[in-house]
Amino acid sequence: MEHVIGIDIGTSAVKVLLVDWTGKVKAESTEPYPLYQPHSGYSEQNPGDWVEKTIIALRKVLKIANIDPRSVVGLSFSGQMHGLVLLTETNEVVRPAILWNDTRTTEQCREIEARIGKEKLLAITKNEALEGFTLPKLLWVKKHEPHLYKQAHTFLLPKDYVRLRFTGHVAMEYSDAAGTLLLDIQKKAWSEKLCQELAIEIECPPLVESTECVGTLLPEIAEKTGLSTSVKVFAGGADNACGAIGAGILAEGQTMCSIGTSGVVLAFEQTGEKDFAGKVHYFNHAKPNSYYIMGVTLAAGYSFDWFKRTFFPEVPFSEIVQHAAKSPIGANGLLFTPYIVGERTPYADADIRASFIGIDAAHTTSDFARAVLEGITFSLNESVEIIKASGKRVDTVVSIGGGAKSIEWLQMQADIFATPIEKLKQEQGPSMGAAMIAAYGCGWFSSLEQCARAFKEVERVVEPNPAAVERYRELFALYRDIYPQTKEITKKLKTFRP
Repeated sequence: MEHVIGIDIGTSAVKVLLVDWTGKVKAESTEPYPLYQPHSGYSEQNPGDWVEKTIIALRKVLKIANIDPRSVVGLSFSGQMHGLVLLTETNEVVRPAILWNDTRTTEQCREIEARIGKEKLLAITKNEALEGFTLPKLLWVKKHEPHLYKQAHTFLLPKDYVRLRFTGHVAMEYSDAAGTLLLDIQKKAWSEKLCQELAIEIECPPLVESTECVGTLLPEIAEKTGLSTSVKVFAGGADNACGAIGAGILAEGQTMCSIGTSGVVLAFEQTGEKDFAGKVHYFNHAKPNSYYIMGVTLAAGYSFDWFKRTFFPEVPFSEIVQHAAKSPIGANGLLFTPYIVGERTPYADADIRASFIGIDAAHTTSDFARAVLEGITFSLNESVEIIKASGKRVDTVVSIGGGAKSIEWLQMQADIFATPIEKLKQEQGPSMGAAMIAAYGCGWFSSLEQCARAFKEVERVVEPNPAAVERYRELFALYRDIYPQTKEITKKLKTFRP
């Protein structure tokens, strides 16, 4: 039996899946790597760590699965978006990668808006200039590290760099290129206008489709991993695009909610013609010639993790969720906004910070836990509401990540989104989407949709409770009032932060 491998270069670890032609996961391995934060707002990684840990994880999955390595015929990649990897002309790394959650580039974002204009930028890229994107990082290095910038010949994103080390082939595919803020989304080409007007002298890498085979494994990689040099390597996609493929988000009306460190609401879009005025991200999909729109909560699971570390360090996440379920809808009059590192959708504000609103002496730890879960879900609902307001259908929402691990949180999503929620039987996130790209690329299926029908299994559908939907609609209106009321206060408090 033949096998394929999906590799996800995440923010905290690489995850590798080995999958057979039925979609069954035969083995998986996760290898963590360090995150460096030398200054407040900085977030960096060593690209060499991604390669080293991926090789280790590949060796482990082959050992766990106990299969003939020659049965692995293809592999593909998923990866964290936006991260800047600068390379010399000989493809050596110039400096540590600057990641998506790095917020040092506010000045560069304002520079882009001033020199290009918001309307022109939206017309080309469909996205606003935000700190997380790649272009502001390029401009930051050019200003603050000119000696390093001069060494750079081109740039890649995290998973593209690992793929380069595996194949020797420099390329970037459209779903990740769309997150650089340099791609003309509809033309599927690098914007000469943006590069010229912002004086980007560094070469943009060649563009390929996510499903394109870009080579086979280099002999030294094959030797280190135990795989064959004949393994086909496919370009892959951005983590959210691959997550969407893994969840079967490949047609109109299909939407996904992913709660990891950040939170994502993603909806399929067939054309690149809609205008969301930058309120949500608009990216090319890993499915060729299609798109997706996406809203982001910067600190979704991260807010829950902060709450656990700060108040319940020894208590498992599952117990905290059950604890939260003891509190009623609305947490007895307590609201939480998950802005602990700023917010992305719909406010794009790096200065805003989180709030608990309505605290009184009667509140319990159950109320605080519920308020945190509800606040995260309210923030995600901001994106759901924008999608619905555009006239797009939201027939069902596939929930993946931490938000899909408990029936209590699934029910909360169904009630707040006012939409049926699907929980997958086997939820592997972006790495499964990468494996599906490899499966399609190897000719196992005639389309990604056919692959999704074979691989995707829905374990349960959670229906919204009409009474809870109405109650949450009232609470959501109050939640929306918090940002404009606290924006200036938290901005002034910035001078007191470390």
